[in-house]
Amino acid sequence: MSGFGIFREVVTSEEQLRETFGVPSPLVQNKSISQLDEHCRNYIAQSPFLIISTADEKGNCDASPRGDAPGFVHIIDDRHLVIPERPGNKRMDSITNILVNPHIGLIFLIPTLEETLRINGRACVIQDQDILEKMAVKGKVPALGIGVQVEECYVHCAKAFMRSGLWKPDKWPEAGTTPNIAKMLADHVKLPGISAKEVAEGLQDSYTNRLY
Repeated sequence: MSGFGIFREVVTSEEQLRETFGVPSPLVQNKSISQLDEHCRNYIAQSPFLIISTADEKGNCDASPRGDAPGFVHIIDDRHLVIPERPGNKRMDSITNILVNPHIGLIFLIPTLEETLRINGRACVIQDQDILEKMAVKGKVPALGIGVQVEECYVHCAKAFMRSGLWKPDKWPEAGTTPNIAKMLADHVKLPGISAKEVAEGLQDSYTNRLY
């Protein structure tokens, strides 16, 4: 199979995949539901963070984080929820993808809980003021929301978090050893007159004054 650079032994069929990993258990095969039941609602109400997966009309994929106070995602009924679109860097990758391809995947997280909630469905970009007003923070109503029609919900097991130790402080990196994000951005953009110092100042201003 061509097109994957240095990779030579590429799995090209589900049959090959099953030969290596086998088939899911009856529990896994039957854990998906098609609506937000009380358990899903409770999980979302306690979640301060989620990851949105979208793709454009050509299938080019994107994953984007969203976060706010627990319960910031508004549940309308057992088939519909809304994610507020807060101020960001104006790339609008998720939004522009949804405009041409409505398919969406969500992963909700709760700190310290290693199982995640996954939701798949179809999305649209909304400006319904009666809905958006319910997600106002500090008097600021989001200009847009991502409306999601739920098609599939299920719990994802804890193994990724157990392996990574993400919620375990003793596994966290030492202070000062993580990447210098301001320098990373400055080196990536390579624009005259934009130094790591200027990027850091701009980020701090954005984080301080333009969260909502």
